[in-house]
Amino acid sequence: MLIALFDIADLLLNILAWVIIIQVILSWLFAFNVLNTGSGAVRTITMALDRLTAPLYRPIRAVLPDFGGIDFSPLVLLLLIKILQMLLHGAERSLYYQGL
Repeated sequence: MLIALFDIADLLLNILAWVIIIQVILSWLFAFNVLNTGSGAVRTITMALDRLTAPLYRPIRAVLPDFGGIDFSPLVLLLLIKILQMLLHGAERSLYYQGL
């Protein structure tokens, strides 16, 4: 049962990582005028992704110094997600080997 909870947490972290990657790619496509900013569907998706990720970026942006227009908060968040996944996998393995 506990291992299933670790698997669910890992799945949610994977989904969050993909949401961040998609949000970053969409922001680049908007910045380089590849996507039409007037398109309602694309704008709605981008705004939804921004609303999901902004609360996660906010504490990271408060700590990071200003890099002159380059936002490294998605990269830092992806690294934190990967570290958390490694910790979860380690805890899951230790539980598995203990026979729980």
